[in-house]
Amino acid sequence: MAKQKLVILGGGESGVGTALLGKTKGYEVFVSDKGKIKEKYKQVLIHNEIEWEDEMHTESKILSADIVMKSPGIPDKVSLIKQIREAGIPVISEIEFASRFTEATIVGVTGSNGKTTTATLTHHILKQELNVGLAGNIGDSFAKQILEDDFENYVLEISSFQLDDIVNFRPNIAVLLNITPDHLDRYDYKFKNYVHSKFRIAMNQTKEDYLIYDADDKVIVHHLEKHPVQSTLIPFSLERPVENGAYLDKENIRLTINNNEIIMPTENLTLEGKHNVKNAMAASAVAHLLKIRKQTIRESLENFQGVEHRLEQVLKINKVQYINDSKATNVNATYYALESMEAPTVWIVGGVDKGNNYEELFQFVNEKVKAIICLGVDNEKLMNTFGNMVDIIVETQFMSEAVKIAYKVSESGDNVLLSPACASFDLFENYEDRGRQFKESVRNL
Repeated sequence: MAKQKLVILGGGESGVGTALLGKTKGYEVFVSDKGKIKEKYKQVLIHNEIEWEDEMHTESKILSADIVMKSPGIPDKVSLIKQIREAGIPVISEIEFASRFTEATIVGVTGSNGKTTTATLTHHILKQELNVGLAGNIGDSFAKQILEDDFENYVLEISSFQLDDIVNFRPNIAVLLNITPDHLDRYDYKFKNYVHSKFRIAMNQTKEDYLIYDADDKVIVHHLEKHPVQSTLIPFSLERPVENGAYLDKENIRLTINNNEIIMPTENLTLEGKHNVKNAMAASAVAHLLKIRKQTIRESLENFQGVEHRLEQVLKINKVQYINDSKATNVNATYYALESMEAPTVWIVGGVDKGNNYEELFQFVNEKVKAIICLGVDNEKLMNTFGNMVDIIVETQFMSEAVKIAYKVSESGDNVLLSPACASFDLFENYEDRGRQFKESVRNL
């Protein structure tokens, strides 16, 4: 019998991981990338004798596929993807492909903000007592881990783009943190399309599965009322008591699932900010469902060190705290960052605007921000929006210059916060590159 042909579009982490798993599972594999494949990934493909091409797409080879795995970065609007679909060839994501080859318990974490922190925190708690991998948008690809380690449990950080191309993927526990407008350029600028995309995480769940969700998020609650899911619901809330879930009782997180209760003081959490209390609630609920001991959950919340590029305290220079929040690629993430600032703040903002509406930030800018540094190729919208709110607003296209300006205008006791509210692709490779350049420029002061 002829081998099934698996074509992979995109030669990055998820693409190469899928290629390795696909080859091992008996597929004929072809990797095609319109951009340049990084040298380290090329070497893996060559070493494993997997056919590949970069800086081009050979349509005849691609359209002869039995199945196509596409990188989450490729939009459906691309003509090649339309051709593939018109030819009746299934297009799936890496998490869909990989999940077919594991019997592991899967925890899927999605939301517009807080995914990385919550997935990393959940993994941190679970790994104390379980055999567990961390994948999806973080670290080594899910496919590669199934091939090399096949853990008994996985925590996956999952974006809407990855959910768009699932068919049968079914997490045993799904976590839906929040839904705020993001990536609307990929969803015909319709928020409801993006909301539906996020809810795909629960579409294959049954009543044996769990959906942990933010009961304070009106978008999520409204959608659940209109479109009930099969899964067992576990809500969490800062605003009101909930049954069979987690809520804030004075200064304690009170988590009750199936009459089993755990109480955790928020003052002992290493992560600061209200949004991180919610992330801790979600992670604790997962751990509780997976039978992690209460003591382990408490201790893990108290010793978790946080995530790089997410409200990361870099250095204190002349009593000014420099904070790297480069991972804030949308307005809502920056909202949480500004909300958690306790001192006058010099704010570095800007990049590729994804149709941002900055109004929800006005209150914090008026209360907490003393100067704004716009870091981007096109800063006109930021200058117009915030120009009248602060005494100092300047623009630059260089991180080193942005940090030097911040150094000049900040005073003892201030914060300098990089929280861009925008994508990074105008001046940087990605948000990690932006965050690292910020840290390097701060160290060079």
